Amino acid sequence: MSQFLKLIGRKVAVINLDPANDSLPYESAINIEDLIKLSDVMKEHSLGPNGGLVYCMDYLEKNIDWLQSKLEPLLKDHYLLFDFPGQVELFFLHSNAKNVVMKLIKKLNLRLSAVHLVDAHLCSDPGKYVSALLLSLSTMLHLELPHINVLSKIDLIESYGKLAFNLHFYTDVQDLSYLQHHLDQDPRSAKYRKLTKELCDVIEDFSLVNFTTLDIQDKESVGNLVKLIDKSNGYIFAGIDASAVEFSKIAVRQVDWDYYRAAAVQEKYMKDDENFDDDDD
Repeated sequence: MSQFLKLIGRKVAVINLDPANDSLPYESAINIEDLIKLSDVMKEHSLGPNGGLVYCMDYLEKNIDWLQSKLEPLLKDHYLLFDFPGQVELFFLHSNAKNVVMKLIKKLNLRLSAVHLVDAHLCSDPGKYVSALLLSLSTMLHLELPHINVLSKIDLIESYGKLAFNLHFYTDVQDLSYLQHHLDQDPRSAKYRKLTKELCDVIEDFSLVNFTTLDIQDKESVGNLVKLIDKSNGYIFAGIDASAVEFSKIAVRQVDWDYYRAAAVQEKYMKDDENFDDDDD
């Protein structure tokens, strides 16, 4: 994603806020390991990886001034990408990650969107797919940010087995009752049929969750995701002084900027396509 944004002319800074990410596959402008290291926390406090990550997020929240001071020089001309830990409890159970985000928004006037990556292979298992839906909904309600759910590694989806329905069923999240029959075929899932039905009803009642797809090695796929993010965080409105009516027109019309052509034109400056690695950051 960082490479793509640079190709279309944006000055990008990646901020690593994952203290377990000790072997970064990208160049970070700010690294939480300069503040606290997960390995040190686990050793000093006799914590496991999960407890250690919660401690690190608590520590970051209490030392938010450190992060603020690092971010301030980047605000004028950089597009910011925050890489958070993948531990799901941090985003729907604990408040520390949310507090970090909200403090940054308030102190630095940032316009942020949450991009929630879900492995597409979960669609091949109806039970895991329902779990992913519930996690996505819980995260959306907890973080209270403009939110985009992404089925990542979509190019590998069929390598885990044939899908019960076409891909639009899984991205649009419409009538989940169709999943019930497939869940009933699994003795483990059939045991919890009533619970699963109630969970599906909750997801449909909120009617908030849907997905876009991402193949990180496909420029068109990445471009489509960037367009969604640009609308959700207001990037497309930057520098525009207009009425609410004009803003609404911009939000629904096709953008003038050609994400795909720009990337293709500037790609000649990259050594080769191997620079587009499998990492989503």
